[in-house]
Amino acid sequence: MKTMFTGGIKSGKSRLAEAYILEQSVGGKPYYLATTEFIDEGMRERIDAHRERRQDTFVTIEEPVKLLAALQQCPGPVLVECISMWLNNRLFHGVSVADILAELDAAMQVPCDMVLVLNEVGLGIIPDNPLARQYVDLSGKAAQLIAAHCERVFFCSAGLKLQMK
Repeated sequence: MKTMFTGGIKSGKSRLAEAYILEQSVGGKPYYLATTEFIDEGMRERIDAHRERRQDTFVTIEEPVKLLAALQQCPGPVLVECISMWLNNRLFHGVSVADILAELDAAMQVPCDMVLVLNEVGLGIIPDNPLARQYVDLSGKAAQLIAAHCERVFFCSAGLKLQMK
């Protein structure tokens, strides 16, 4: 089964997604595919907080760029945390939007249970610079692609989840 958790920054989506996959993974540790690259001290603090929260309840794979290859190494349920950072990383490394979406579509075909976390970035104003607009547009397309492949989709806000699908 494939499930997506989406919501704003600090909406609780990561914590809720972690609890969800742990409930679904009876009899073994799920995989945790961490996609964030160390950019600055602020990102390091966020990553450290996630590491501390999950401790040893997951088998962690850190892969910021090669999503499909990493997912193909996961024989069991996997939490992808998070697609938003993976999109950012791919744009930063100069990958075209078409190639990013093609890899994401291929990743969604991997035959394992998957929980994907994605920031909802399209609820605000249209950004004032081209790169930010490209990212918002890409994120919206990615969300639609993922949701089309998922049996369940949850929107998160204030630490609560609302099932959309």
